[in-house]
Amino acid sequence: MLTWCRARTRAGRTATELYGSIVTAARRQPFYVRHGVPDTPDGRFAMVVMHMCLVLERLRREGPRGQDLSRALVEAFVTDMDDCMREMGVGDLAVPRKVKKAAGALYDCAAAFRAAGSASGEAALADALQRSLLPEQAGATADGLAAYMRRAAAALEVQPAAVLLSGRITFAQVRGE
Repeated sequence: MLTWCRARTRAGRTATELYGSIVTAARRQPFYVRHGVPDTPDGRFAMVVMHMCLVLERLRREGPRGQDLSRALVEAFVTDMDDCMREMGVGDLAVPRKVKKAAGALYDCAAAFRAAGSASGEAALADALQRSLLPEQAGATADGLAAYMRRAAAALEVQPAAVLLSGRITFAQVRGE
C-alpha cells in the first residue's frame, strides 16, 4: 500500500514539473504577438491545451509509465483549472462544471489533433486548431500554429523516453523567438 502511495506521489511531482514546463511554453510571447492568439484567459487556455495535447500524445507511446504520467498530468491540469477559476472569481458551485468542461475540451482537442495529425499536410491540423481552440479568434493564424505543432511533435519524438518520464521536456522554438 505504501509503495503505491509513494509511486503516486512521485508521479504527481513529475507531472507537476512537466505541467509547469507546458504552461511556460504556452506563455511564450510569439504565440500572442506573431500568431495572433489573444492574450486573454481563453487564448492562454488554448495554448496550454495545445501543448498538453502534444505531450499527452508523446506519452501515449511510452507504455504503462507513460500512461501513469499522463493521468497525473491531466490531474495537474484539472487542479490548475480549478485554482485559476477560483482566482478569477468563479463561484464555488460553478467551478466543477467549468472544470469538467475544460477537461472535456482537452480530450476533444487531443482526439481532433490525433485525427488531423494522421492526415498529410498541415491544413487538417490548422482546421482542427481553428475549430477546437480558436473559433472566435479570426486573427489567430492557425496555419502558423499548425506548423509549430508539427515541429514541436517532431522535437518531442526525438527526446529520450527517460528524460520525458522524469518530467523534463523541451519544446520547439516558436518562429519569432
